[in-house]
Amino acid sequence: MTEERLNFKEMCARFDVTPRTLRYYEYIELLQPEKSGRSRFYGPKEIARMTLILRGRKFGIKLEELRQWLLIYEQEGSQVQMQAFVEMADRQLEELRQQRDQLDVAIDELQSLRDDTKSNLAKS
Repeated sequence: MTEERLNFKEMCARFDVTPRTLRYYEYIELLQPEKSGRSRFYGPKEIARMTLILRGRKFGIKLEELRQWLLIYEQEGSQVQMQAFVEMADRQLEELRQQRDQLDVAIDELQSLRDDTKSNLAKS
């Protein structure tokens, strides 16, 4: 069975990212495609890395943290990487909880201001 390889355009389409984003991920060494002349090819490893990168971004994890986490796997293996992920996820969960609390306060304040304004309009 042939392993899947995507060219640059196919990689952008598969993950719905712009060429600029894909080039940036390469520039900061999140991805290291195979190069043949000016062409780039992404094999299963790079496809899996891109999946993890986008999942991490969805959760708000910083690109540098993702880069370090992916590097751990290459240098130290999956056990150390899993421990690093747990620590990274704990930090991000705490940050997301704080953001949610701040959003709840902002929503309550805006709702109150809106209700007061609507009430004033009704009195006019």
